[in-house]
Order: sequence, then C-alpha cells, then structure tokens
Amino acid sequence: MLEQVSPLNPKPGASDHERVIKLAVLAVGGQGGGVLADWITDVAERSGYIAQSTSVAGVAQRTGATIYYIEMARDTGRLPVFALSPSQGDVDILIAAELMEAGRAIIRGFVTPERTTLIASSHRIAAVSEKIEPGDGRASSEKVYATAEAAAKRFIAFDMEKIAAEHGTMISASLLGALAGSDALPFARENYEQAIGAGDRGVKASLGAFGAAYDRARSIAVATAGDNATGKPAAPDTPTAKVSGPETLLKGWQELAARVAALPEPVRDMAERGLKKVVDYQDAAYGGEYLDRLDKAIALDNAERGHALSVAAAKHLANAMCYDDMIRVADLKTRST
Repeated sequence: MLEQVSPLNPKPGASDHERVIKLAVLAVGGQGGGVLADWITDVAERSGYIAQSTSVAGVAQRTGATIYYIEMARDTGRLPVFALSPSQGDVDILIAAELMEAGRAIIRGFVTPERTTLIASSHRIAAVSEKIEPGDGRASSEKVYATAEAAAKRFIAFDMEKIAAEHGTMISASLLGALAGSDALPFARENYEQAIGAGDRGVKASLGAFGAAYDRARSIAVATAGDNATGKPAAPDTPTAKVSGPETLLKGWQELAARVAALPEPVRDMAERGLKKVVDYQDAAYGGEYLDRLDKAIALDNAERGHALSVAAAKHLANAMCYDDMIRVADLKTRST
C-alpha cells in the first residue's frame, strides 16, 4: 500500500530525502504562471526528483486568477502519492505574482509561520473592488507587508515585474529567479538556467531577468537586519512628465503644464496625471477643457479642507472624459510600448 509522505506528517523514521515538497504559485492571467510551473517541474526532474504539476483556475480578486500547484519528492524508487491541490497549513513555498495575491494566500491559510517561505512581487494590479470604489479604493500595501512578515517563516518581496520589464520578458522569469535565489529548494542554479534554455523563444531575455532576480533574492535571503530586509520599497515612485513631439504641440502642452503648476499644491499631482491622460486620449485642446472644468471645482474648494474636492475632481474628471471604448483599447494595445 502506498503512503503519502509530507513534511507536515512525515512517515516515522523518514529522512529529508523522502519528504514531499509542496509549492503553490498564485498568478493572474497573462503573467506566465503556467510557464513558471512548467519550469519548476523541469528543474525538479533535472535534479533527480519526481514532480507533479496541476492548476486550479478561479475568479478570485480578478478574472483569471489561477493556483498552480506542484509537489515533488526525490526519486528513491518508492512511488510517492501526490495531492492535486494545496491544503491549509500544508504548503512549503508560496509564490505570489502580485502583492495582493500574497494577501489572498495568507487569508486562505496557505502561509504558516513555522513552515512557509513566501515569495511575492511587490508591484500591484488593482483588484476589481479597488477599481469600482468611487474614491481611493486601494487596499493598504503596508498592511499586507506586515501581515506577510508575521504569517510566513521567511518573506522575500521586491518588484519582480519591474525586473522583467527591464529585460523585456514576462514576470515568470523573475519569479523563477527569486525562487532560485531564496534557496527554498535544494536545486543548483544551473538546473534552473537549463530549464529556461530548453525553450525556443525569449531565452536570453528570460535568463537576464532570472539572473537579476536571483541576485536580489539572494541578497534578501542572507540579510539579517534592516528595514528593507524584504525588499520593500521606501516610497512609491512619482512619475515624471516627460513628453516629446512636434514643436507646435509641445508649446500647447507647456501652456497646459503651466496652468497645472499654478494650481494649489495639493492638487497639482493628481491634476498633472489627469491632464496627461486626457491629452493622450485626444489632444491639447481637450486637455484645456479638462482644466477649465477642474477650475470650477477649485473655485468651490478651500485650503481648510485640504482641497479634497479639487483632488477628487481632478481624478474623476479625467476618468469621465476618457472612456476606454473598443477604439481606445485597440489604440493602447497596438502601441509599440
């Protein structure tokens, strides 16, 4: 009779060689979660392990969220019994392709302080509930960080999406690099690189992102102290208004930018973001209409209330004036960027 061997309830007298390692990946559609799961399975098999990979599609925070689940055990000639999906309190490694997916994994009980290594990208993809909130519906990233640090045995987090973008590839490559750099699995780096190299597309870019994430994760894994031990960003980056184009159009943009610079200080940041969106959506003349409407809200506002009405108007006017219809979406998706 076959018995399942797990690190949570090991067979009496079982050695580390007989342990079943359990790994779950939480990814959103389009992030390459399936590719990542295939890579991890390949790495395990190259390292003398038997591995099984499954996936459970779901509609959690947003359409397309999927759990990829992998169990692996050293090939000792004794056939292991693998489960098809993760269980609460029974996951060794949890990889989240976005910060709030890490939070969802914690809520579901997949992360435990005595056992789980939690690896997560610190970037955000807004959940449906965050998008539909009339005001600022963003959930607190700081709370997720604090919860993750308390809930996991080890927590490794940094912006893996940024690393992937810098190398012109998908986040799956940098997630694999973070996994390898964490030393959570007993596999050599070259086995990971060989798994990536076995593909026929984007190998160079994927290896570049893998290496950068590997180095970053390794530095976090060996850190013993410091506020940025998890790679948590000190503060969000503020976008800069860099524009280019024909001189006549630049002149019109500069005039609009000057109007924004003359607004009350608390309003400028949101107004600049809104102006950029509106001008990109149509043209500079449309941007002028946006600022004209915003001026009406500012006239009703005052500093005693922190210009809250003006900031809200700057945000919602831009969204209302830039309806993303089929033509707009096609325009965005066909741009070289």
